[in-house]
Amino acid sequence: MTSEKPPLPADDQLEEADPCSGAEQGVAVEIARDGWDSKVEYFLAQVGFSVGLGNVWRFPYLCHQNGGGAFILLYVVLMGLIGVPLFFLELAAGQSIRQGSIGVWRHISPKLVGIGYASCVVCSFVALYYNVIIGWSIFYLGNSFRYPLPWENCPTELNGTVKVKECEDSSPTSYFWYRKALDITDTIDETGELNLIITGCLLAAWVIVCLAMYKGIKSTGKVMYFSSVFPYVVLLCFLIRGAMLDGASEGIKFMFYPRLEILKDVQVWRQAATQVFFALGLGFGSVIAYSSYNPRNNNCHRDAFTVSGVNFMTSVLATLVVFAVLGFRAKTIATDCAKRNLKAVSEAIPNFSFTHLINASDVLNEYENWYRVEGHQLNLTGLKIDHCSLEEEMKKGAEGTGLAFIAFTEAMTLFPGSPFWSALFFLMLLNLGLSTMFGTMAGIMTPLTDTFKTLRKHKLLFTMCSCAAGFLIGLMFTQRCGNYFVLMFDDYSATLPLIIVVIFQTLSVAWVYGADRFLEDLKQMLGRPVPVVYKYLWKYVCPVAMIGLLGASLLKMVLQRPTYITWNKEKASEIHLPYPDWGLAVMAILIIVASLPVPIGYLHAVVLERLGRSLSDPEAVYVPCATTDTDLIPLDTNSSPWLAGENADFLLQNGNVESMESSML
Repeated sequence: MTSEKPPLPADDQLEEADPCSGAEQGVAVEIARDGWDSKVEYFLAQVGFSVGLGNVWRFPYLCHQNGGGAFILLYVVLMGLIGVPLFFLELAAGQSIRQGSIGVWRHISPKLVGIGYASCVVCSFVALYYNVIIGWSIFYLGNSFRYPLPWENCPTELNGTVKVKECEDSSPTSYFWYRKALDITDTIDETGELNLIITGCLLAAWVIVCLAMYKGIKSTGKVMYFSSVFPYVVLLCFLIRGAMLDGASEGIKFMFYPRLEILKDVQVWRQAATQVFFALGLGFGSVIAYSSYNPRNNNCHRDAFTVSGVNFMTSVLATLVVFAVLGFRAKTIATDCAKRNLKAVSEAIPNFSFTHLINASDVLNEYENWYRVEGHQLNLTGLKIDHCSLEEEMKKGAEGTGLAFIAFTEAMTLFPGSPFWSALFFLMLLNLGLSTMFGTMAGIMTPLTDTFKTLRKHKLLFTMCSCAAGFLIGLMFTQRCGNYFVLMFDDYSATLPLIIVVIFQTLSVAWVYGADRFLEDLKQMLGRPVPVVYKYLWKYVCPVAMIGLLGASLLKMVLQRPTYITWNKEKASEIHLPYPDWGLAVMAILIIVASLPVPIGYLHAVVLERLGRSLSDPEAVYVPCATTDTDLIPLDTNSSPWLAGENADFLLQNGNVESMESSML
């Protein structure tokens, strides 16, 4: 390490400074690298990326389907054993080596460079369909400023005298989603023309992403102050409002009631591990990219626990909100069903009077008692008496996009001032999606600009071209059958490849580089020892768990033919259909293309090694750069709160030139 701070180069030299160009390992070179303006920006960026749409609609669904409180307990255990250690590994690797995912894994071994490229490919797949979901949120946000809401009542035909049968047989929200928003085809085999309105919303989404990222983290960091904080304001507003609704307590009780027997199911463990995996954004390279802009003495160990904790608490908060509101919706629908049935029986059997039941304060409970004793035995011609179950209503539309765009949307139509709450909700979804989208794009652009000098010199052009390409390729999702492809990409383009990427990441650090060596590097970087338990978690627990998750996911795909949810116009309901053979081929191609860079990178390095060729061409490969920040004062983490105490160091680092020496890794 040098004993003096190097002189600052002139401004024009800063732009041309290249950490890899012509530099030999072990020789100090100068580089100006972007940095976060404050620790707050970095923290909001990491939280914004990890807290996404899945926290709002996937975690509540999984919790509801897989044992309620028991699933939450399992999730916490897996978060501690797998999630936090792997998250800390990515944070530490990015912060120490100060490069994106490609540079980090090439630094550990040139044969591992394919891991970084695989992350970029997966991020590209995710960005393509994720921005379509943001486009849907923009569409619903725009329609939320209409009164009454367009999905509140069924449209009419025949001069306004008859309601549309497809809507009458389903619900106004389901009809609006499938017929007005998506105008969806009956199957994935039917393509259909482009949905021009959704295409326009997709264009708007890509324009927003481009504008937010045109200056890299300098512009993205500022946007995060709103996009990462606003969703929490909305969730708290919905929680307060939802707690005052009739049925909220039933919904929350239904949600968290622990069913421990379900933990015997292997698939529950698989789903919990998968949710931990995606909740923290492991394998995308975005965590590495964001942490690479940190000063090297930032306490990334504490960040791992803080971000993971905030992520989990956000999932719990969103679950409380979702099931408080869905409990209100379910009780309202079930109560109306009970009153309707009691009135129908009273009209069909004059000697029976149910006025006392209809006017009861708890008509739903009274109806359930009557139905269990007498109602289910009635056999009246032309009259069907249903079991009006609150639990059954809770299950309807409680998964994925159905939760956000059907069930929750229907519940908001029952609120006083429904347009206000609808606009608030979809603005929250928009910001949740954008903050995750920024991280996904960083997972693509940071490693590529770090690796290729040409892209680094033309960052703005590269950003614009990337967004334009994303929009053009994303047009496949705005066809009338586009929703089916969104589901396909969401289920299969990322899951298996990311698991493979994380397995290789963990093995690379724990076994190729060496867990003991990595812990020693972290001790020197952080100025304090790291608990030795991470050595065993990285070497044994995490690899075994991830390989088990990979095996369980592959086994599920092999034993059970993949299906997708489609909307049947004749039945006016959702049905599950198996993917056609060509659909299975597309899935296989997506998985192979995303995973292929790993073996290709290995073979490429082996071939060059045998040919005796140098890997020093900066336009083709990355030469490991140094990571020691000699112009930074070590953090005194005990003297002040962590956010305030580290802001000064971020401000010192930003805009200054760092003296780079050979890495301690």
